Amino acid sequence: MEKRSILIVGAGKIGRSLIGQLFGMSGYEVVFSDIDKKLVDLLNREGSYKVVVKGESEEQIVVPNVRAVDAADREAVAEEVRKATIMAVSVGKNALLKIVPSLVEGLTRRFCDPARGPLDIILAENMRSADQFLRNELKRGVPENFPLDEYVGLIETSIGKMVPIISVAELEKDPLTVFAEPYNLLIVDRQGFRNELPDVAGLAPKDNIKAWVDRKAFIHNLGHAAAAYYGYYSHPDAIYLYEVLDDQEVLQFTREVMLQSAAILLKLYPDDFTTEDLSDHIEDLLCRFRNRALRDTLFRIGQDIPRKLGPDDRFMGVIRVAISLGMPHDKILEAMAYAFFFKATDENGNRSAQDLIFERELAGGVNHALQRICGIDPVTDRELSEKIKKISTDRLKNEENIGT
Repeated sequence: MEKRSILIVGAGKIGRSLIGQLFGMSGYEVVFSDIDKKLVDLLNREGSYKVVVKGESEEQIVVPNVRAVDAADREAVAEEVRKATIMAVSVGKNALLKIVPSLVEGLTRRFCDPARGPLDIILAENMRSADQFLRNELKRGVPENFPLDEYVGLIETSIGKMVPIISVAELEKDPLTVFAEPYNLLIVDRQGFRNELPDVAGLAPKDNIKAWVDRKAFIHNLGHAAAAYYGYYSHPDAIYLYEVLDDQEVLQFTREVMLQSAAILLKLYPDDFTTEDLSDHIEDLLCRFRNRALRDTLFRIGQDIPRKLGPDDRFMGVIRVAISLGMPHDKILEAMAYAFFFKATDENGNRSAQDLIFERELAGGVNHALQRICGIDPVTDRELSEKIKKISTDRLKNEENIGT
């Protein structure tokens, strides 16, 4: 019997701490494809890696039977696509475009191999409608008569696992080690599979994945960012998320933002969630956000402001839904406005490059930044624009100078 294998494109934090761990501990050979040649060489040399679970007590899990291929070697990646039992992708939206040629080549080879059948690809991406995005890109590359919809399962996910930045000192000890919280659930779209569901512990199939993707974006991601932005505003010298959440005012504000978004989701998906479901989920998240052992930083959580304030992301995505449903969203707006004051730095005292881009946009005036970053038109969205400007103006510190 041929051994089961999973090809994971992207050997980053989620690729190793969640996908690789779940499948590796369930008996799959884990094959990574990554652009980091040093990481590829190390994985091939060691044949395993460690996941350090940061909870009430620390646990180390060794993921065995691991190897890797260089993502730049299109021939090697295509051959792994042809052979894999299942695939996963965890590279980020921008990098998705770069892996399409290798996927197309591998899928074409696989289709011509009578020993191979349809391939399921788990999309472990922090984006909405990842399946449609990748499907559109693949359609442009595969042969005209290729039965893409029948032959390739594109499986959306909702990934809630939190994986902090590892310090340089820790990486020098073991570049393959990854830290993560104990939470180990991978929510997947049951409807996306073209083969039988894999027998893997931790896999949680759902029938309406859109509801669960939105729950992740508009409760987990939203709450995380709200805590980081308001937490930094209130405690600019703090480093860790648990520090600011020790402040009951920050904790309660974060809870109120998440609950307001939960009410919107409940109206949007009445058949998928209940008030109790979402309330319990919020309290569980707030408990996980306060995990001191994880040492998750405000910098990691809040950085990349342009993406987090983007037109379809955690803030504006749910705000637009709220407006369409005629529902309150003032707390969410307020949390978003605190991003204007976010200047957290990494362990070397450096700001995120994307945050500096946001700051330059903001220097052109709030209207300019709202239009360029958030997709808020100062004319057609005048009321929304004025509300955000008022919130930000009311909270300006003396040293801040944001134009209007």
